[in-house]
Amino acid sequence: MNSYVLGFQEIDKTKLMMVGGKGANLGELSRIEGIQVPAGFCITTEAYKRITQQTSEFSGLLDQLSQLRVEDRGKIGEISGQIRRAIERIAIAEDLEEEITRYLAKLGEKDAYAIRSSATAEDLPNASFAGQQDTYLNIKGKEAILRHISKCWASLFTERAVIYRMQNGFDHRKVYLSVVIQRMVFPQAAGIMFTADPVTSNRKVLSVDTGFGLGEALVSGLVNADIYKVRDGRIIDKKIATKKLAIYALEEGGTEEREIAPERQNIETLTDGQILQLERMGRKLEAYFDCPQDIEWCLCDDTFFIVQSRPITTLYPIPENDGRNRIYASIGHQQMMTDAIKPLGISFFQLLSAKVPLTEAGGRLFFDLTHDLASFIGREIILRTWGKGDPLMRNAILSLMKRKAFMKSLPHGKRYIRIGSEGLSWMMLFHAIKIYFQNDPAIIQHLICRNEASIRELEQRIANLSGDELFSFIEQDYKGLKKIMYDPRGFGAIMVGLYASNWINKKMEKWLGEKGAADMLSQSVANNITSQMGLALLDVADVVRQYPAVIEYFQHASDEAFFEDLGKLSGGDAVSKAIQAYLEKYGMRCSGEIDITRIRWNEQPTALIPMIISNIKNFGPNSGSIKFEQGRREAMQKEQELLSRLADLPGSRKKIKKAKRMISVLRNFIGYREYPKYAFIQRYWVYKQALLKEAALLAYEGVIQAKEDIYYLSFAELREAVRTRRLDYSIINRRKEAYAVYEKLTPPRVMTSEGEIISSEYDTGNIPQGALPGIPVSAGIVEGRARVVLKMADANIEEGDILVTTFTDPSWTPLFVSVKGLVTEVGGLMTHGAVIAREYGIPAVVSVENAAKLIKDGQIIRVNGTEGYIEILDKS
Repeated sequence: MNSYVLGFQEIDKTKLMMVGGKGANLGELSRIEGIQVPAGFCITTEAYKRITQQTSEFSGLLDQLSQLRVEDRGKIGEISGQIRRAIERIAIAEDLEEEITRYLAKLGEKDAYAIRSSATAEDLPNASFAGQQDTYLNIKGKEAILRHISKCWASLFTERAVIYRMQNGFDHRKVYLSVVIQRMVFPQAAGIMFTADPVTSNRKVLSVDTGFGLGEALVSGLVNADIYKVRDGRIIDKKIATKKLAIYALEEGGTEEREIAPERQNIETLTDGQILQLERMGRKLEAYFDCPQDIEWCLCDDTFFIVQSRPITTLYPIPENDGRNRIYASIGHQQMMTDAIKPLGISFFQLLSAKVPLTEAGGRLFFDLTHDLASFIGREIILRTWGKGDPLMRNAILSLMKRKAFMKSLPHGKRYIRIGSEGLSWMMLFHAIKIYFQNDPAIIQHLICRNEASIRELEQRIANLSGDELFSFIEQDYKGLKKIMYDPRGFGAIMVGLYASNWINKKMEKWLGEKGAADMLSQSVANNITSQMGLALLDVADVVRQYPAVIEYFQHASDEAFFEDLGKLSGGDAVSKAIQAYLEKYGMRCSGEIDITRIRWNEQPTALIPMIISNIKNFGPNSGSIKFEQGRREAMQKEQELLSRLADLPGSRKKIKKAKRMISVLRNFIGYREYPKYAFIQRYWVYKQALLKEAALLAYEGVIQAKEDIYYLSFAELREAVRTRRLDYSIINRRKEAYAVYEKLTPPRVMTSEGEIISSEYDTGNIPQGALPGIPVSAGIVEGRARVVLKMADANIEEGDILVTTFTDPSWTPLFVSVKGLVTEVGGLMTHGAVIAREYGIPAVVSVENAAKLIKDGQIIRVNGTEGYIEILDKS
C-alpha cells in the first residue's frame, strides 16, 4: 500500500492522521451497508508534508505565524497569504501525479469531481473546523484537478482557518492536510441533516435542512432552506421557505447560480416518505458513529447519497440517566460559578451533598429536579426558592411546566426539597421564630466563634495525619462541616434576615411607592465577612501606598519568592505583615472557590496585586473606614426618611413600630448570609493542604508526574492511589483532555434527559426599547464606562467604572469597592454579588443574558438597579 493515495475502501478511522477527519469519515461511511457514498480517494497528509518541505520559506513563515495572537488580524492575513502563495507555486512531483492519475483512471478520468480539504484537526468529536478549508465542485480534467489539489493544500492557511486554530489551541505545525477527490453527484436536492436538534439540542429530534440543486447554496447562506423536524418516525414540524435561487453544476465544469421558476419556489423539496427515509439513515449513522451527527446528503435520481458525516461538536453532554424523562438544573448558576470543575472538585462537592440528587455532565454539577417537579408541592417549593438564586432558571422551569404531557411522564419518587432535608427542618423554623422575636445579634457572634474554634481544632487534628487515616478523617470531618453548613440556628438567622428584607421591600413599595428600600438599609451591616474582605484590602493598600519601592516591585512580582523579595525592600516588612495578616483571614478564597482544586490567594498572593494597585489609584488613605461609616450613615438616614414619610400615613404608629423593628432585624442578621460559605471554604483550604502533602509524596515516588495531577482524580481514586502507590496514568491524561474540552462549553441553566436546553426569557414590555433586561438586585441608577472583565486577574478598574462580567463570587468583592455599578449574566436577589452590591450601595442588575458579549468594553452604559435593565448609551 502506497502512502500518498488511498481509496475510500482502504480507509477507516485508524487512518485519521493520514487522511484527516473528513477523509476518515468518508472511509467509514463507505463501509456501512445500505449507505450510498460517491466513490473517491484521498491524497494523504504524507503528500502535504512532502510538498511543504520543498520550500525553504515555509518553516520561517510558520515561525512568524506562531508568534501572533488572534488580535493581530492584519499580520495574520499578510503571513497566511504568503504561505498560500508559496504552496501553490510548488509543482506536484511526477510520481505523485502518476498515482493520482491511476486512481482517476479507475473512477473515470472524464467524470467531474469534488475536490475537498480534509485536515487532521477537522470533523473531530470536540472541534468540527467546519468550513475552515476550501471545497471546489464540478472540477473536470486532470490538469484542473491537480491545480485544485494545490489550492486545497494552500487553504489550510486561509485567514479564517489560522484564526480558528489559534482560538482552539491547535499548533499550526501539527495540523496536516489531506485532499479528498470524490466523484460529483448532480442532485435534484441536497441539504444537511442533524440527528440532534441544532436549536434546542434535543437528541430525540432530528432536523433536516434542504433546498434544490447543490447543497453549497445552503452552506454558503445564499438561500433559505426548507426545515423539517422529525421524532420517532413522525414529522413534527415543517417550515417551507421561498427558494428563489439554487446552485447547479455546469457541463463544462464549475457551478452557477440559477433562479428557480416562481411556481416551484414554495413547493416542498422532499416528500414525507423521503424525509422519513432520511431520518432512518441518520439514526443508522448516529448509531454507527455512537454520537449525534451533522450529515451532508444529496438526492439524485431518487437515491440518497451521503457525502459527509461528522460529530456535532456544539452539544452540551447529557448526564447519565435511566432513559426516563428527567429535568436537570445547573448548580453552577446557583453557586455563581459556571466554569468547569476538575474531578477532585466535583467529588468533594458531592461529598458535601451526599444526600442531594447531583449528577455530572460537561465538568459541571446538576441537580436532578425530576421527583420534586413531578409533585405539585415540590413544584411550588422549587418556584418559590430557586427563583431567588437565578430567576431565568425559574422562567425555564415554568416554560417546562406548560408541557402537560412531558410533566405527566416524569417518574415519581422521593422529593429532596422538603421539610426534613438538609437545611430545611422543623428545627430551623423553630429557631427562626425564636431569633426573630429575640432579635439578639449575639447569636451571630456565637455561631462565628463556634466555627473559628472548630477550624482551630481541625488544623490541630489533621496536622499529623497521612495515608488512609487522613482520608478517613476528612470523611468524618465532612459531617462536622455539614453540621456547620446546615446548622438550624444559622439557617434560621439567615431566613430571618431574608424575611425582614422581603417585608421591608414589599411594605415600602405598597405604602410609599418605593422599590428596593431594603437595599440602602443593608449598607454597612455587621458580620458580613465578604464585604469586610473588600474593605480590609483597602487597609492593605494604605500600607503599600507608603512605599514606592514595593509598588515598583509589584509590577514584576513572582509568587515563588514573593515574601522573600518583599523582605529586601524598603517598607517590605510592613507590607509583608499586612498582606500575610490579610491572607491569614481571607487567603483561602479565590475565583471559583467551590472547586477545591482552584489556586487560592494563599498559593498565589500576586493575584491580590491588581486590586491593591487599583485601590491605591482610586482611593485616599483610610478609605476602608470612611466607606463603611458612609454606608452606615446613609442607611440610618434612609431609615429616618422612611419613618418620617410613614408618619403621614393612616395607621402611622403601627406602621412605624413594625418598620423600625424590621429594619433592626434586617441590620442584625442580613450580614450573616455570607458566612456559611466562608466557613465551608475555610475547611476546603485545610483539606487541600493535607492532600497536597500526599500528592507531593506520590510525585516523589513517580506515581504521578506533578502534584496537581491529583486534581484529575476523584476523592475515592486518590485514596486508592495513596493506599496502593499505583495509578494508571492514562486516566489523568484522558481527564486533562476532557477538561480542556469542558472549559470551552457553556452550561445550560436547565436541560432534560433528552439533551434539550430549556430557554427562558424576560417580559421586556416595561423597559425602554433596546435595553437589556435583567433582575434588579440593588436599587439606584448609575451611568459610567463599562469594564467587561472575564477574569479577575485582567481587571483594570478605575473610579466610576461599571463592572460587567459573567458571574461574581466572593473573591470578586475587593473589586466592588472601586466600581459604581454591577452587571452580571448569572445571579439572583440573594447571590453573593447582589448581597455585596447592596451592602456597598452599588446599583446592580443580574441575570442579563449575554451581557459580557452584548456590552463592549469601554462603552458608556446606564444601569437601572431599581427597575432591572441596562441601556447602552454609547453604541460605537
